[in-house]
Amino acid sequence: MTLIDLANPTRFLKLTERLLPWLAGLTALLLAIGLAQSALAPDDYQQGATVKIMFVHVPNAWLSMFVWGIMSLSALGTLVWRHPLADVAAKAAAPIGAAFTFLALVTGSLWGRPMWGTYWEWDARLTSMLILFLMYLGLIALWRAVEDPSRAARAAAIFTLVGAINLPIIKFSVDWWNTLHQPASVLRVGGPALDKSFLIPLLVMAIAFSLLFITLHLAAMRNEILRRRVRALQMLQAAEQQGQLRSGAL
Repeated sequence: MTLIDLANPTRFLKLTERLLPWLAGLTALLLAIGLAQSALAPDDYQQGATVKIMFVHVPNAWLSMFVWGIMSLSALGTLVWRHPLADVAAKAAAPIGAAFTFLALVTGSLWGRPMWGTYWEWDARLTSMLILFLMYLGLIALWRAVEDPSRAARAAAIFTLVGAINLPIIKFSVDWWNTLHQPASVLRVGGPALDKSFLIPLLVMAIAFSLLFITLHLAAMRNEILRRRVRALQMLQAAEQQGQLRSGAL
């Protein structure tokens, strides 16, 4: 099955119906393994048990940016390639991305209190992450505010592409400015700086959260496709009833 085949909503629904139970099961398994490994990981000699917040915080932070990247590709699909499911994919991903960003901010604050002595600091990394969260909320509001689906899709796509400018700012903020946030310790030149006792649980949790996103995203896309079909049927019925009333009046 090709991407062109998946452009057909009916084929997409059939494929996801078969995939979702397997994805959900695999996600639950990896989450259980990752959480067990995180709990058994040793305390850090400086941070103590607080370091274990990293196993939830880092995957959520990664995914908050990854989801916006996925939405940016979907925005190109809407504006350039006119893919039938591009806007569906972006609209379904936005609430999930907002949830990941919110969790990243909350867990980061919980980690920052014992490490920095404060829950919040207006440094470059934290501020740019907060801006990303607000952009997610703004994008969700935009879809709800514009009634015409085609206009909403175009407006949301433009907003998404403009907002993608924030992604490199988040990524490189710790390199460009003075910030309390620690620099990259996994995806960096020279390889990861973390010990294997921390790196392995972190990678397992990252994979588990990525699978969680895929599972939730496919399920949300199914719901959005079905919701749009119901809306189309309701509009068709309303048009038929209006036509019948006009015929009766004549």
